[in-house]
Amino acid sequence: MYKNKKIIAVLPAYNAAKTLARTVADIPDIFDEIILVDDASTDGTADLASNLGLFVVRHTQNKGYGGNQKTCYKIALEHGAEVVVMIHPDYQYDPKLARYFAEYIVDGYFDVVLGNRIRSRRESLAGGMPAYKYLFNRLLTLFENIVSGQNLGEWHSGMRAYSKQALTSVDWLNNSDDFVFDSQMLFKMISHNFKIGEVPVPVLYFKEASSIDFRRSLKYGAGTIWCGLKYLFGAYR
Repeated sequence: MYKNKKIIAVLPAYNAAKTLARTVADIPDIFDEIILVDDASTDGTADLASNLGLFVVRHTQNKGYGGNQKTCYKIALEHGAEVVVMIHPDYQYDPKLARYFAEYIVDGYFDVVLGNRIRSRRESLAGGMPAYKYLFNRLLTLFENIVSGQNLGEWHSGMRAYSKQALTSVDWLNNSDDFVFDSQMLFKMISHNFKIGEVPVPVLYFKEASSIDFRRSLKYGAGTIWCGLKYLFGAYR
């Protein structure tokens, strides 16, 4: 245990066999356990994860990104996690930084920690982020900050950490099974007055990294705006 806290990394995985070993190799040694939830992959992700010594849960049917996270957090809490850090196994987020996510929570600074990929337009685009995603990210983050009263650098990072108290206080099982799960999660955390911090993370877009297409991005954007409006009118309180 790190400072007498049980820290668990959760990896929501779908067809991540090409990048999984690299991801696991770079996860810091402060974690007591690494849990991978395989969302009905077809490329041997689950078998590889087992060979790497991870605790593996397999979905027999694809449940979506949000549905995968629900299983991740449920299993982590059942295993006694006091801090849970979500790391994408496609290496779009540098796993080596997970140490700082966990430490911010263990040391009592924050209840929720987010990765912030947006430090400058030049860096984001040079890191491979498509221009339309950068634009959507900036506009949606501005909207979400305005309606929530926050001043977060980015709302849409997939690298996140939560304290046990945060996860056990918020009804995330009723969140969407799709990508908008993350936006719902943050609005609920804010409505419960949890402290949210950020860690700067580099932008890593490359061929093997997963990414939703333009059509799914539009759907995600519309869902995020709807979440913000619901928060504004007290739906998450």
